[in-house]
Amino acid sequence: MVRVPPVNTVTVVGIGADGWSGLPRSRQEIVLGAEVVVGGRRHLDMVPDVPRQVRRSWPSPLREGLPALLAQYDGRRLVALASGDPLLSGVGTTLIDLLGPERVEIVPAVSSVSLAHARMGWPYESATVVSLVDRPVEDLARRLAPRRRLTVLSADESTPGAVAELLTEQGMGTAEMTAWSNLAAPDEWVARGRAETWSAEVSRLNILCITCPADAPSHGLVAGLPDDAFEHDGQLTKRDIRASALARLAPRPGERLWDVGAGAGSIAIEWMRAHRDCTAIAIESSPERAERISRNASRFGLPTLEVVTGTAPEALDGLAQPDAIFVGGGAGIAGVLDRCLEALSEGGRLVAHAVTIDTEGVLVAAQREHGGELSRITVETVEPLGTMRGWRPSRAITQWSLTR
Repeated sequence: MVRVPPVNTVTVVGIGADGWSGLPRSRQEIVLGAEVVVGGRRHLDMVPDVPRQVRRSWPSPLREGLPALLAQYDGRRLVALASGDPLLSGVGTTLIDLLGPERVEIVPAVSSVSLAHARMGWPYESATVVSLVDRPVEDLARRLAPRRRLTVLSADESTPGAVAELLTEQGMGTAEMTAWSNLAAPDEWVARGRAETWSAEVSRLNILCITCPADAPSHGLVAGLPDDAFEHDGQLTKRDIRASALARLAPRPGERLWDVGAGAGSIAIEWMRAHRDCTAIAIESSPERAERISRNASRFGLPTLEVVTGTAPEALDGLAQPDAIFVGGGAGIAGVLDRCLEALSEGGRLVAHAVTIDTEGVLVAAQREHGGELSRITVETVEPLGTMRGWRPSRAITQWSLTR
């Protein structure tokens, strides 16, 4: 008997590279029993003709077009076709976001990641899965580390070459790359090589397995990266001061930071490095520095860092609400601290720095009115002093930190 999908529920059926013939009969029946079938053209062409069954391709752009499509067929038995596991960077996640889990039924096939790990002999937990589908290749840079295994979901046949170029730029030219094309299909094939010499051809449907070299350059995960890790013109929150500020900003998964007077963007970048779900907006008045922030962010694999060119407090209007704010420059400008405090909800954190006595007076007054912690930080480093060595102090930083 043909299984009939329930009304008002979208059933998402995963299909492997072996196509319709690779689907168990029970899953074929789900598709054949639908009134409406939605999917990519490749998947739709696999399904045998069914009288009076409606076939629709995914809208483009997908997320923006889905609500109208789903509303058009509301109340009809609808099946969506997807590649492999629909919840692995797939359309199943998007549908659940739109409809809720109670209205989406997932029927997965073996994912391409599982197949690739089986071919490689990699335990699932030994590799990090990264999707570059509809994402910039620079996003991979933040995942690189010595000896790390990465399984990359490619956007198309150009992805392995772009990844090889990125790895080489990041000093990981000796990284081992294995590209699996058309996994589980009759014409499956594999290409292997090193990033620095990669020239293999792959199919549009491919998945990439990478082993980073043991001697790969890498930055630590704890806040306080070396100053020379950033491109800058001197307008940079220095390493030890930066670590102190980030400790008080206390990034948490999914939270957003405003980096006001961002300079080189070092605070925003280290905030986003704390967790993959952390986001940040860097506000910088200098167009030249704003461009430099974007370059720094891309180099660290953070191309989604939002950069706003403008002067606070006016440039803060209309920005998404922050969970934390760092004011590295401009704390002495009238209205900046007041606007930042207005933007913070309960539990929000603010850290502001001052180098001049004028701005320090503003922070002292703010601490007297609003509370919080006021600190003065000095850092001394050893430098040559004649034929010997001595301590050279940097400019003292006054730091005001507050939790709403």
